[in-house]
Amino acid sequence: MIRASLVVRGLAEAATLARGPVPRTGAAMAELGSIPDAAIAIDGPRFAWAGPARRLRAEVRLRPGAVVVEGNGGLAVPGFVDPHTHVLFAGDRAGELALKAAGASYTEIARGGGGLYATVRATRRASAGELLRATAARLGRMAALGTTTVEVKSGYALTHAGELRLLALVPRLARRTGLRLVATYLGAHAVPPERAAAPRSYVREIVARTLPAVARQGVARFCDVFCEPGFFGPADAERILRAGQALGLAAKIHADEFVPSGGARLAARLGAASADHLLTTPAADRRRLGAAGVPGVVLPWTAFASSAARRSPARELVDAGVPVALGTDCSPATWVEGMPGVLAAAVHGGRLSPAEALTAATVNAAAALRLTDAGTIAPGRPADLAVFPVRSTGELGYRFDLRPEVVFRQGKPISPP
Repeated sequence: MIRASLVVRGLAEAATLARGPVPRTGAAMAELGSIPDAAIAIDGPRFAWAGPARRLRAEVRLRPGAVVVEGNGGLAVPGFVDPHTHVLFAGDRAGELALKAAGASYTEIARGGGGLYATVRATRRASAGELLRATAARLGRMAALGTTTVEVKSGYALTHAGELRLLALVPRLARRTGLRLVATYLGAHAVPPERAAAPRSYVREIVARTLPAVARQGVARFCDVFCEPGFFGPADAERILRAGQALGLAAKIHADEFVPSGGARLAARLGAASADHLLTTPAADRRRLGAAGVPGVVLPWTAFASSAARRSPARELVDAGVPVALGTDCSPATWVEGMPGVLAAAVHGGRLSPAEALTAATVNAAAALRLTDAGTIAPGRPADLAVFPVRSTGELGYRFDLRPEVVFRQGKPISPP
């Protein structure tokens, strides 16, 4: 008999994502492992059982003091995994909206000292306490919307000591929020303005000094590079990413966001953990990603927030055999905290089906972070779960403002901030 300290019952459907390949590609992206008229049992921090409600009483015994939560005919899904965020920052860039509306590009705003560089100035000035408070609040709102695992990039200090300071805050944020946070070193977000006259010296410092310190201190799992004209070209990106790989840091890459930069092709050649953005990736490079099995992280709101005349390439990537994941790109440029809205944008703008979007926000997003125990509802896995007030997965992506009624992280309810 299976024992449980918590039971969620009365569910119209539970999408477990527990069966099928990981990551999923092509038609397998619609395989949700759904259970109609479902119940879920949790014991401590882990799932113990999931199945038809009619079998609950015969197969599960409640521990003394166990809690029973009514699903009210809702839909249970694994806690969302957000595989691409810049959530650790200070300040905002609301003052740049008029420039965007007038047609100024991301690169043009940055060249004028705004954009990313404005956030670098604000983040450098902020104390550790200020950064912790502001970022924890954002993460709390993300959790209340169903996200239980979040990738957190550095990249808004652009100095050796500053980037290490940001990465050292990630474990403190995890303890404060209770979320699973995965750290990524992104010192190659841009060349710092004070070193614009000698950009290669900054690349040399990253390779020879900062990456070894990141690996030695164990403060990040991944190394990322913004591969784009005006930031880092493919040759420098490859040098940095190969140096990170040699130190045990898996590669991620901001690829082909504004122009075809060769970033996706590089990601395929390196066997990167993921290639992200991909708004302008040529068809041949999409096929290269698919052949290499490199997850493509699609960020549907980024093009919209950047005032770009492009839509999400999610459908084209799925059709090319790429294991597609979804993320918020939460940052001062794309201030999106909720994954439900990302699913809606991927369905409406990226032409994913609701089932494909859910896969992309759970098991495939976990694969983009090389996590094998996130994004599913299965016995022994961390009990990360969200229950939404809809009756089926077919309704995911329909509403842009959908909110869960309850979210659990390792079997404990997450209260709204």
